[in-house]
Amino acid sequence: MHTYEPPIFELSSPGKIGAALPDAGVPETELPAHLLRDDDLAGLPEISETEVVRHFTRISQRNFCIDTGMYPLGSCTMKYNPKIHEDAARLPGFAFIHPLQAEETVQGALQLTYELQNILAEISGFDQVCLQPAAGAQGEFAGILVFRAYHLDRGDDQRDEVLCPNSAHGTNPATAAMVGFKVVEIATDSRGNVDLADLRAKVGPRTAGLMLTNPNTLGLFDENVHEVAKIVHEAGGLMYGDGANFNAILGIVKPGDVGFDFMHYNLHKTFTTPHGGGGPGCGAVGCKEFLADYLPGPIVALKEGQYTRHTPVKSIGRLKAFKGNFGMFVRAYTYIRMLGAAGLRSVSEHAVLNANYLRVNLDKIYPVAYDRTCMHEVVLQGKIKGAPSVHTLDIAKRLIDFGFHPPTVYFPISVAESIMIEPTETESKRNMDAFIDAMKQIAHEAVENPELLHAAPTTAPVRRLDEATAARRPILKYDQAAIAALLSK
Repeated sequence: MHTYEPPIFELSSPGKIGAALPDAGVPETELPAHLLRDDDLAGLPEISETEVVRHFTRISQRNFCIDTGMYPLGSCTMKYNPKIHEDAARLPGFAFIHPLQAEETVQGALQLTYELQNILAEISGFDQVCLQPAAGAQGEFAGILVFRAYHLDRGDDQRDEVLCPNSAHGTNPATAAMVGFKVVEIATDSRGNVDLADLRAKVGPRTAGLMLTNPNTLGLFDENVHEVAKIVHEAGGLMYGDGANFNAILGIVKPGDVGFDFMHYNLHKTFTTPHGGGGPGCGAVGCKEFLADYLPGPIVALKEGQYTRHTPVKSIGRLKAFKGNFGMFVRAYTYIRMLGAAGLRSVSEHAVLNANYLRVNLDKIYPVAYDRTCMHEVVLQGKIKGAPSVHTLDIAKRLIDFGFHPPTVYFPISVAESIMIEPTETESKRNMDAFIDAMKQIAHEAVENPELLHAAPTTAPVRRLDEATAARRPILKYDQAAIAALLSK
């Protein structure tokens, strides 16, 4: 049973001190008047060190993280981050350098960056890689800017449409719109692939490109990817690959070999660098040679035995301060070098095996969206026979009571009551079986005691929230009255 944890402001008592500052070691001096506040500094908590430590430790223990449990978020790979990565990233030659140092003083860091660029290019079948983008969405932004620059550079200024299958990640149409393109939605066929007839009807001289998530958000590899690329290329468009689901095809399929011209990688997904909280991440991008001149910079090159940075001649420009999140480069490089080619292929094989193990153990209870072998994730439906009042949200909230983080729900939006589960390759059979048992128990409860699911979660510090209101009217600062009102519900 969780007890109420008062905010740190409510623990404050006048006169308490939690820190003692050392002597400055320099003569005291008066600050200039223009640097002084006009009013007294008020409202900060006065609290002892013991209370501060206990407060934040208790709060941290309520966090759910990949180090404490299975994180089965479909379409958003959340897999274990090997701790050896942290040792590598903390090596003095990596941790204590500065991006403004002269190149000759950071040759080791530049070598690692250069080698990681080449490794990612080899894994994916592309000619050039840039590591600067900080996340997948920024990588997408780079890619569509590159598409626009390429077409305009050739004098082809009529291409103002980007095609997006309805099985794509939501960031795809958002990115295209941000760059100024009109988004054209492409339907999905009965097998979960891009509908070729709909594609042929909508592609044309205004098509700048198609953004394809493959495997897609249905957890399926598009069986027609070669034909899709052919149709788009014949119309003069380009193929963008959303690499967020690259974890399913490492060492098995090279996107550059099946028709893609450009792709982003999520190092914070596939390559196990820390993921969450908005960063820091790395949404590296790779492309074919004919697009390389438009990439953002800088990119590391090897010239006359020295590693150096350069910006492509027709670059779309810098997307991030400095050179990117270098600590993520170190972690991803460590992961790849430890696994090797065979190990990377094994990652994908086990990710696909785990997802299909869930599928065949649950599809008799939770209908599967598409009855075919899935890739790294499976999309089920929260439609339990004999429990018409129970919905996907009820199932997700009840999973919390079993100690599992809920999977992605209500996405993809093309599947009613969707439950999108990605177990990743790092979950053992024991963990998978425990998750399956929980899902089966929840299905039984849905029929026998649906009110239990409607009330879930029953053991969490906070019960079910009004998520729509939380999104539309968030409490963004400490407000004792608002918190009290929330807890009273």
